[in-house]
Amino acid sequence: MTSTQPYPAAAAYGRLLDQANRHDPYPYFAELAGEPIQRLAEHRWVVSRHADITALLRDPRLSAQDDVDPEGPAGSDGKPFRGPFLMLDPPHHNTLRDQTMHQFMPRIMGMGPRIEAMVARLLDRQAGTGPGEFDVVTALAYPLPVGVICELLGVPAEEEPVFHSFASRLTRALDPVESLTEQEIAELQVTRADWRDYLMPMIARRRDRPGPDLVSGLLTDGDPETRMNTVELATTLGLLLIAGHETTVNLITNGTLALLRNPDVLDRLRADPGLAPAVVEEALRYDPPVQQTSRRATADVRIADQVVPAGDQVVILLGAGNRDPRRFAEPDRFWPERPGNAHLAFGGGVHYCFGAALARMEGQAALSAIATRLTRPRLVADPPPYRANMLLRGPEELRVGFDAVTG
Repeated sequence: MTSTQPYPAAAAYGRLLDQANRHDPYPYFAELAGEPIQRLAEHRWVVSRHADITALLRDPRLSAQDDVDPEGPAGSDGKPFRGPFLMLDPPHHNTLRDQTMHQFMPRIMGMGPRIEAMVARLLDRQAGTGPGEFDVVTALAYPLPVGVICELLGVPAEEEPVFHSFASRLTRALDPVESLTEQEIAELQVTRADWRDYLMPMIARRRDRPGPDLVSGLLTDGDPETRMNTVELATTLGLLLIAGHETTVNLITNGTLALLRNPDVLDRLRADPGLAPAVVEEALRYDPPVQQTSRRATADVRIADQVVPAGDQVVILLGAGNRDPRRFAEPDRFWPERPGNAHLAFGGGVHYCFGAALARMEGQAALSAIATRLTRPRLVADPPPYRANMLLRGPEELRVGFDAVTG
């Protein structure tokens, strides 16, 4: 039988987007990786091999901006505002990113002991109860990064649930638009407006009375002529919330799931907590929190034996590149000691994840504590239920049983 589908890869990509397959997208990544580049539509392509992805993420001919005519207020460069710097190209991307990094990096240096203390307090809530079970998502993976990001932004602890709620709702905006319903798109517009309404009074207070927090730093530091304006600041804070929270939630839950499915690795981590950095790197490769990204060609670009015309979109499957057998031996094995683990979980090029160092600290603290403090941890349900998000993929709930939580 001859297929009438003009672009066969679109069917595999559709199965990748299907919520029913969210628990295990890797067979569809492997199917799409059969060819280095394939069409999804007349002006849309998909790339899935590690070497091609690595090159494309560093190629300045591929733009992170979309081709929609900009609307709204001007950015601090005087040009129409186009969204968070993650979705901007240099030079304005670099200006906004550099300002954010200048405030972000000094504040996370030395946070390791405070993060470990936060993890300890969260697990203490389960201690002393004897055999039982808890949801890793609600008890650890969600409250840890939201607590960290609120500390960085100077947000009071009582407002953490508000940030948690916004993080969940704003994250859906990153998914491919074809996976969203009209109602979800409308709800996102309302959420963005609500986020600005929530932030603007806080920004005004920090402008009047700057403190030691990151928001105050972004408002007052550097050259006033190039400093990000209020709309850019609110958008950057939304990006920090998503990038600093949702991705870490998925790192902790995906990593915990991988450990409990691989008890030999769990035993090795329990015996040697020094293995934690390698476990986190392997969790990032094996089941990355960010599964795909996309770029738009600004010039004709050759990828393998195809020329992608200027203006076409390229979907980059990070999850597929991380399982590419051309780059990784035994790619479907969870193997922290694997040599040369150059995974793609944090992207690459000018858009390399600026929160990578913080995510690593939080992931190492959480997974180490899971391994060392829980006696005989085991999955209550496998596979667990997954959230609707495809791009930022992770369990909605991860219930873990245990004999005891030690002090």
